Amino acid sequence: MDEIETRLKDTSEKCVEAYCAWKEKKNDAELRGGLQEAVHELRKVSARLEIEIATSERDQMAQKPIPVPPHRSARRKSAPSQSADGNGNQEQPQMDNAPAENTGPKMEIKRRRRTVRKPSDSSGD
Repeated sequence: MDEIETRLKDTSEKCVEAYCAWKEKKNDAELRGGLQEAVHELRKVSARLEIEIATSERDQMAQKPIPVPPHRSARRKSAPSQSADGNGNQEQPQMDNAPAENTGPKMEIKRRRRTVRKPSDSSGD
């Protein structure tokens, strides 16, 4: 028997014993605490078992890696299209004979004027 199987058998037996004892005297706080502890130990063993199941599935299945999506700033505003590799990443547009300094869109920067408020004539008297 492996470690998980022995732990599972031992903890389940202790949990059943603690439950039967608590069922007889439901108002006993000590028996309730023992049952809670036994259930907690059973949860720990079942969590270990779930981890073992997940690792064995991962080892058995040849999963291809999940593609990394492009950054939001790299996405186009039009409908997304699938690239040749099928992962949804869009290829960068090719620009032929374009000067390097004029690659981005032209943007005019407008600054807001700061308005200065004059103090009012009424001083609140």
